[in-house]
Amino acid sequence: MADAITHWNDVLLKVIRQVGGAPGPITRGAAMMHASVYDAVNSIAPSPYRPYLVSVPAAPNASIEAAVAQAAYATLTAAFPTTTVPLGEILADEINALPPGPEVAAGESVGKHAAAAMLAARHGDGADDTAAYVSNPPAPGDWRPTGSGDAAGPYWGHVRPFCIPTGQSFRPPRPGGYAYKKDMLKSSEYAAQFNEVQRLGSAASVTRTPEQTEIAFFWANDLDGTYKPPGQLFEITRAVSEQRGLDIVENARLFALVALGMADAGICAWDAKYDTSLDLWRPETAIHLAGSDGNPATHENKKWKPLSKNPATGKHFSPPFPAYVSGHATFAAAHAAVMRRYFGTDNVTFTAKTEDPNLPDCVERSFNSFTEAARENARSRVYLGVHFQWDGDHGLISGNALGEYVYDHVLRPVGAC
Repeated sequence: MADAITHWNDVLLKVIRQVGGAPGPITRGAAMMHASVYDAVNSIAPSPYRPYLVSVPAAPNASIEAAVAQAAYATLTAAFPTTTVPLGEILADEINALPPGPEVAAGESVGKHAAAAMLAARHGDGADDTAAYVSNPPAPGDWRPTGSGDAAGPYWGHVRPFCIPTGQSFRPPRPGGYAYKKDMLKSSEYAAQFNEVQRLGSAASVTRTPEQTEIAFFWANDLDGTYKPPGQLFEITRAVSEQRGLDIVENARLFALVALGMADAGICAWDAKYDTSLDLWRPETAIHLAGSDGNPATHENKKWKPLSKNPATGKHFSPPFPAYVSGHATFAAAHAAVMRRYFGTDNVTFTAKTEDPNLPDCVERSFNSFTEAARENARSRVYLGVHFQWDGDHGLISGNALGEYVYDHVLRPVGAC
């Protein structure tokens, strides 16, 4: 059954579907909403946990639902100023549905103050930097546009994180441990990964199994109009919350931890994508230009296309940013780490859904642990033809360490070290 937290999470997903775009701004807005909602709830309900930013003095019996609604509304409108989702109408409906009385106004006041603290904290965080991607003429191994758009979010690794010290705090090592790109391209490890994705990730693959094709699209959600990869992870969060019977106070903390972890995962992944000398090309480019990589074990195929596809246009595409590391894997691992720590176990069985338009609405997949789902999510990107395996492997490592850090450092019990 929905409570105010899951209701406004549903509103957030509507906004994500409508605004689309890269995952960085999506996860930033989600963290702003859920963390301010947590502070609002934490200010009213007796709680053994510290606030994220602020504890607002609350009148007796202040309405938690009114506080949640106001905090969510104020942060969503600020984070997604172009949305056409009628947030004002949704807010009015929520407030009008509450029993009238001073408790409602008291709750609204708490929500407004919690949101104001969040907006002040995020002012000037670098999210509005729209600088274009600048690079030298691309050399072998360098990312370059693949026809799916200009570089998305080249500045996002510089955005001030919500929890971790800097965007570089969980930067992964270079793939294969090679200090120089030219040595990596000539390596047997690169050839093995190149040939795997060329075989399994091709639109015309004859070796990819039907289940692997389903897995590829199940976790994709790359297209605008879907709830994107972060939205899918929020849906899993809700499914497990309902399964475990969490109340509104417990949900406020769970969703805030998940949102904060994913927001910083986006910053971490985009730092790795753009802010080193790697900026690794996508498999699509690598296969088209294999004659330039200096590796005799790779073979060029200029007609190769990834499985990834927009069914509305029939066009196959790669996401418009460098391959290393996988954002999907980093988000999934951060989510899994937070969920494991919150519930005190990885052994949780749940069923997940997808909004990718390449699959029917009824497709579901079930998992016996958060880690199992994260690993499949990472692996799916090879089947989709848009990543090498080490993109996912190191995304999982960085995301897991980041998620553990977030859980250990924010929204902690009062009195904990």
